[in-house]
Amino acid sequence: MARNAKLCAALASTLIAAFPLSAPAQTEAASATMANDLPPVDKAFVQAASAAGSTEIDAAKLAARQSQDKDVKSFAHHMMVDHTKLAMQLKMAAPHGVTVPMSNSDPSVLESLKPLHGKEFDTAYIQKVGVQGHQEAVALFQKEAQEGQNPKLRQAAQKALPTIQEHLKMAQDLASKKGVQ
Repeated sequence: MARNAKLCAALASTLIAAFPLSAPAQTEAASATMANDLPPVDKAFVQAASAAGSTEIDAAKLAARQSQDKDVKSFAHHMMVDHTKLAMQLKMAAPHGVTVPMSNSDPSVLESLKPLHGKEFDTAYIQKVGVQGHQEAVALFQKEAQEGQNPKLRQAAQKALPTIQEHLKMAQDLASKKGVQ
């Protein structure tokens, strides 16, 4: 018994020494992406595109619960369906060994929306997720489509760009219809 305890203690101290506590924490996607020789522009794209898509999906789920407006709910449903498809396309385009997380939403966006309901929620959702989020996504996908080094990721960005541009137009139209600046 004492021998087993000494063996466990030795094993534990070896493991602690092998994995220093001061090592920076990394997301699963960041560590898997870094493990591959993806150029920085492609690494940044995978991280940002997966986060944007995940945020869209989670915010759309909030809209389904917290909005009272049929137009906002319809927009949110459309975003949930399309961004789920886009996430799968990104995952399929990623090189072998690169993890594309399916749930890495921007917590600041979601936390800002959670306490809101009704028209207050609708306004914030349309501004932050609909218009601003899609403006950022269009810029992100345009950059990858033009500057991406990985051919599959560049092609995926080029293919997805018209859909994201259409989402931006839909969000702008919704904002106009609802009087959201």
